[in-house]
Amino acid sequence: MDSTGKKILLVVWHSRTGAARQMAQAAAEGAQAVVAELQAGGQMAIIMKAAHEADTPDLLQADGFLFCAPENLAALSGAMKEFFDRCYYGVLDQLNGRPYGLLISAGSDGSAAVRQAERICTGWRLASIAPAYIANTNAQTPDAILAPKTLREQDIEASKTMGGTLAALLL
Repeated sequence: MDSTGKKILLVVWHSRTGAARQMAQAAAEGAQAVVAELQAGGQMAIIMKAAHEADTPDLLQADGFLFCAPENLAALSGAMKEFFDRCYYGVLDQLNGRPYGLLISAGSDGSAAVRQAERICTGWRLASIAPAYIANTNAQTPDAILAPKTLREQDIEASKTMGGTLAALLL
């Protein structure tokens, strides 16, 4: 909560091809829609930060979190992992019980990135609001893997739902 009493939803994301960025933006839109529906505009701030910009104070001031990243080579993307590594001990035992959601984009699987991020969130003692959502882009060739992505509508809607659910829980 900030000094004005607003709840803070922090969306931390990393994306190279645009898929995870689209998920983060959709989640923020879903959260904003719930805030508007509940007529709670002055009660919540939704802050989006790229993983390389987010830091310990951002985490400490937030009431809830959405983490959005791609799976790269069967692991959480390097930039997202670096964010978690850089901030891990600075917030340890200070985020206990705060809610979070996890959105992963993947070319085929995504489960390894989910497990890795969930282990970190478990260490921080965060409370998952829903099962992680994996947007499968079916990118299987080097060209397809590196190409800019446009997510399917069902992936956008699932991301909006995750963001909206988290916003509703915080309000």
